[in-house]
Amino acid sequence: MSGLARWIVALAVLVCVSLLVWVAHGLARDSLSRYRAVFTETARVRMSEFFFFVDAHQLWCAHVVVIGLLAAAFGLFAQSWTFAALGAVAGAWLPRYLARHLRARRLRRFDAQLPDALLALGSALRAGASLQAGLRQIVAESQAPLAQEFSLMLREQRFGLGMDQSLANLHTRVPTEAASLVVAALRIAADTGGNLAETLERIGGTVRARLYMEGRIRALTAQGRLQSRVVAALPWLLIAALDRLEPEAMRQLWTTLEGWAVLMLVASLDVLGLWMIARIVRIDV
Repeated sequence: MSGLARWIVALAVLVCVSLLVWVAHGLARDSLSRYRAVFTETARVRMSEFFFFVDAHQLWCAHVVVIGLLAAAFGLFAQSWTFAALGAVAGAWLPRYLARHLRARRLRRFDAQLPDALLALGSALRAGASLQAGLRQIVAESQAPLAQEFSLMLREQRFGLGMDQSLANLHTRVPTEAASLVVAALRIAADTGGNLAETLERIGGTVRARLYMEGRIRALTAQGRLQSRVVAALPWLLIAALDRLEPEAMRQLWTTLEGWAVLMLVASLDVLGLWMIARIVRIDV
């Protein structure tokens, strides 16, 4: 091959590589833009559910920092780019887990506050107060999240939203069985009337008994949940300790195909054990 032909081939290869890099860069940029838009919109909605208003751009910056820190920590620990990628994936998954955890805790706290609020509302109705006045009294005397949710419902009605729609919005924000009972009772009372005070007191007693039973179940299954966390963390803690004590012997676990197969098997069995224990200790009331 002559010198001119080699130059032509090299130029063609350079052009092809440049085109591939340009296309990959465009795809990565578009994917990152879509991910950022989805993340900021989801974060805005989730934060508004918690009545916590913060700039979505700041949350995005914090999210990027967390991804970078976890990727660097995983990569430096295992001296592997693969572990760095796993750290980045863990950083991208962490906000969703935190949002689900905080939302579940908020719903549990709402249900825990609901029986006392229903009894107070029933007493106010028996004393001759209107439903709106009783709800305003609950908002004034209760704490978050119950006070926030009922206050938002009253504000929606003051701005012209109907009772049914405001109750539907409340049930959308708080999709629990206790909230659905309260929403159904208030809707029926608004449409047909009836002894709303007695109905609310009965619902409050039912919710209180349900919460008591759920608390007993959580107490009886606490040991099983703790064991699941210990069992899940123990293999990885042992791997980390052995890697510090015998780095040369454990190097095969990170750098060979057989080692990766062992890690995948350990992770699969770990997830399977967590799932089985979770199924055992999960008891629906």
